[in-house]
Amino acid sequence: MGLFRRKPLHERLLKQGDPPTAPLEPVDTKPQWGEVGIHGIQRPRAWDVVATVRAPDLEGDQAEFSSLPDGTLIIEEDAMAEDLEPLVLAIEDDLLPPYRAEAVRQHDDVWAVAARRVDLLELPGVKGEELTLTMQDGTRSFSVDGRTEFGSVHALERFAQERYDSYVAVAHHVDGDFFEVRVNPL
Repeated sequence: MGLFRRKPLHERLLKQGDPPTAPLEPVDTKPQWGEVGIHGIQRPRAWDVVATVRAPDLEGDQAEFSSLPDGTLIIEEDAMAEDLEPLVLAIEDDLLPPYRAEAVRQHDDVWAVAARRVDLLELPGVKGEELTLTMQDGTRSFSVDGRTEFGSVHALERFAQERYDSYVAVAHHVDGDFFEVRVNPL
């Protein structure tokens, strides 16, 4: 053995101090985020059905349409006004009316179409394009097209109260007496 042999590190450290007599407790290295992890709730999914379909006869690059409960299609004004049957068939295998759908041409004759189920209410005699009804702590406010109104639409109020005590219900006019309704809790 050489004259200048150096002792291994563990032996040198052992001579410097006493080894610990009690076992070390484990250290929790996980992030301390609480029970739910990252706080908040997940975003609701945007679409219930997404599909691709070949539709060589369709013109344009996009289409937006809604389906009433009886299957009648309502095509948005700025969308193409031709036969959307290939797009409808692609989603109605998995989703029955009523729904709202958007379709976009991907390339050549391939289209991507996405749809989500919607709640439709028939509100006869209601004027306006957007109704907003808010209920919080027993206080109700109601507006039509952004203007505060007195009163309420009782069918919309009943529909929202079946879901939540405090809520914001927004109804968008679709066609005739039909309104698409979304109710969000407060």
